[in-house]
Amino acid sequence: MLLRIFGYLFGMGMLLAILVVAGIAWYLNDMSKDLPDYEVLNAYEPPVTTRIHSGDGSLMAEYARERRLYLPIQAIPDTIKAAFLSAEDKNFYKHGGVDPIGIARAVITNIKNYGSGRRAIGASTITQQVAKNFLLSNERSIDRKVKEALLSMRIEAAYSKDRILELYLNEIYLGLSAYGVAGASLTYFNKSVHEVELHQAAYLAALPKAPSNYHPFRDTKKAIERRNWVLDRMVENGYVTRKEADEAKAKGLEVNPRRGSSYLASSEYFSEEVRREVVDRYGEDALYEGGLSIRTTLDPVMQRKARKALHAGLIKFDVQRGFRGPLQAIELGDDWGVALNEVKALSDVPEWSLAVVLSVDNESAAIGIKPGNKASGKLKDDRRTGTIALKDMKWALRVRIKDDRRTAKGVDGVLNVGDVIFVEPIGEDLATMTSFKLRQKPKISGAIVAMDPHTGRVLAMAGGFSFADSQFNRATQAYRQPGSSFKPFVYAAALDNGYTPSSVVLDGPIKVNQGGGLGVWEPKNYGGKFAGPSTLRLGIERSRNLMTVRLAKDMGMPLVAQYAERFGVYDKMLPVLSMSLGSGETTVMRMAAAYSVLANGGKSIKPSLIDRIQDRYGKTIFKHEQRVCNDCNAQSWSGQQEPVLEDDREQVLDPMTAYQMTSMMEGVVTRGTAPVVRELGVPVAGKTGTTNEEKDAWFMGYTPDLVTGVYIGYDTPKPMGKGNTGGGIAAPIFTSFMKDALEGKAKVDFRVPRGIKLIPINRKTGLLAKAGGDGVIMEAFKPGTEPPDRFSVIGFEGGAISDAIRQGVSPSAERAVIGGTGGLY
Repeated sequence: MLLRIFGYLFGMGMLLAILVVAGIAWYLNDMSKDLPDYEVLNAYEPPVTTRIHSGDGSLMAEYARERRLYLPIQAIPDTIKAAFLSAEDKNFYKHGGVDPIGIARAVITNIKNYGSGRRAIGASTITQQVAKNFLLSNERSIDRKVKEALLSMRIEAAYSKDRILELYLNEIYLGLSAYGVAGASLTYFNKSVHEVELHQAAYLAALPKAPSNYHPFRDTKKAIERRNWVLDRMVENGYVTRKEADEAKAKGLEVNPRRGSSYLASSEYFSEEVRREVVDRYGEDALYEGGLSIRTTLDPVMQRKARKALHAGLIKFDVQRGFRGPLQAIELGDDWGVALNEVKALSDVPEWSLAVVLSVDNESAAIGIKPGNKASGKLKDDRRTGTIALKDMKWALRVRIKDDRRTAKGVDGVLNVGDVIFVEPIGEDLATMTSFKLRQKPKISGAIVAMDPHTGRVLAMAGGFSFADSQFNRATQAYRQPGSSFKPFVYAAALDNGYTPSSVVLDGPIKVNQGGGLGVWEPKNYGGKFAGPSTLRLGIERSRNLMTVRLAKDMGMPLVAQYAERFGVYDKMLPVLSMSLGSGETTVMRMAAAYSVLANGGKSIKPSLIDRIQDRYGKTIFKHEQRVCNDCNAQSWSGQQEPVLEDDREQVLDPMTAYQMTSMMEGVVTRGTAPVVRELGVPVAGKTGTTNEEKDAWFMGYTPDLVTGVYIGYDTPKPMGKGNTGGGIAAPIFTSFMKDALEGKAKVDFRVPRGIKLIPINRKTGLLAKAGGDGVIMEAFKPGTEPPDRFSVIGFEGGAISDAIRQGVSPSAERAVIGGTGGLY
């Protein structure tokens, strides 16, 4: 009887077990039907940070939605791997995706902790976390956990352990917008992953469970406790010794967050222009997720010099117009540092500091300097003070605060207690100086661009005084009238079409019927005077408007427009005479590229801020340099000729015409409207530009291997004041920059093309002369051309002066040529 009952119960038990197993099998089979395809891990391409570097490799900027740098497992240090394995899955290299021992341990621990209020611990392996993070949702359910386990076993069967660990260490979120161990190393410690120390690696490994719970500044105590727990696990697992762990525990977290996305001083405008170009070329996803490596053309040393020259020029102009008042006024209260910290500083002008006036008298003002911030972002405790003496702010005695326009007698007539101002320390050590000079942000704006004329590589660019204050780039986005700096393209068109530098054009009054009901246009020279018949050289040296209009009229404006478009000054130029004086709008970048054509012998160039772009795998997807060098990779030298770059760029101007224009613009510096540039003491050509009412001031110039353009003007065009011309305010900035940029470099003469003949002529009449005589210069002529032996004038009413004396000029013409009316610009 008992045997029968036992057999019955055994049979029922077996049946129930079979049903349970069958049910489980059916459930697992059902769960496995709609599992995500784990093979997508083969094509895993996570969002990766794009990095922009300067020409010398310095990091300029980073762009990312998720701050991640992907590293293969071989490149991840063993200390990092050991820390994460100890914290997350010590049996990783032993289990098959699911860790039964870990599950049992978690169950026992959770039973012991039941009712204690402690958070239940999990037993997910690294493989399970990969399955969840890549293929599943964060839903908390049994179904999701079962799918996670099934996927984990399939992933283990398909991929190596190293590949799974690589996916995990690059994908995991570690707080502060950082993903992956490489991104987190930079974000938390401002270090490469290879520079991270043991105590720092352990802290990173403490973060995956709940980064916000172990914030380095808000929850420092909990973060250190969790970090130390990871170190103990590393000792247990044999990765480090107890002594090493104790030494690591004795250290703080040493978190030094990497802030912002721009890292190279003075390069903000450049980086932003590169960012826009990459977005236009490849789209936003490629920039913010594609992990591109972008090598730019920027020369960091030259960039700093360009910014310094532009800043100095803008400040010099601005202080001459007086003090416009403080940024704002604040209540000092018990701690003036707190109130001052609320005021926005110019983060990209590190030479300047924000300060608040603490006390003031006739001779000086005591100021408090804006405190810095700790690594946590909190305000530092120390309060630094200093002094502004009257002698260091005399320019500000000319007060121009709205309707308050007066001349103050002392510091207390300019500043009041609580005024927030900009100051600059006097001396070298910015951190310890106590004497300061008063500063104010210039209202005037400007831009500078420096370019290699042979390649179009932009070596330096500053698009304004401060990118933090205004992201508008005046070098590429501000379309302004170039004024007389456009004239070289009119003259180049003439020289390319039969005129010579000694051709004579009448510099006298002219009226132009514009047609279409626009009335009569009567252009004038700067200053309103004229000089009579003058050579093309004199016309460009003295920037004579009337001569330029007559020359353009004689050639025909369609030809001038064709050349302007060929040089890239405009995409489509309206062929009207007023355009010959630079009344169309263009940018500093376009003008620098156009002047590069003159500097390089007539070759078309395309300005570029980017040398090359590589994708996340290192494949070059863009390269600016398109010239080919077939023999550059020779294995050895056996007497062969040196390799030659095949240059198929369009020749948009005769090389001899380019040299003639260069020679004529050297005269602008030596005898014309830009005498300040002579300070350089090297061969340099250039042209000033000033628009009506001095609303815009330009100087475009170049040496044989460097083109630089400078523009100065208000963002909303308005007169800058009588006498503020290109030669007066733009040329000094050009000179200051070029002096620094060329320091230590050999003096180089402009290259004279084969075929050019240098013939002595009278500089004013353009006629053949004897070398060495007064007013005689060596002029450049093309083959088949030479100085005229008779005097004729383009634009002379009734035609050329055909009855001029063959070896000279008539007395009246001579008086007009030599004497003129004086006072020319």
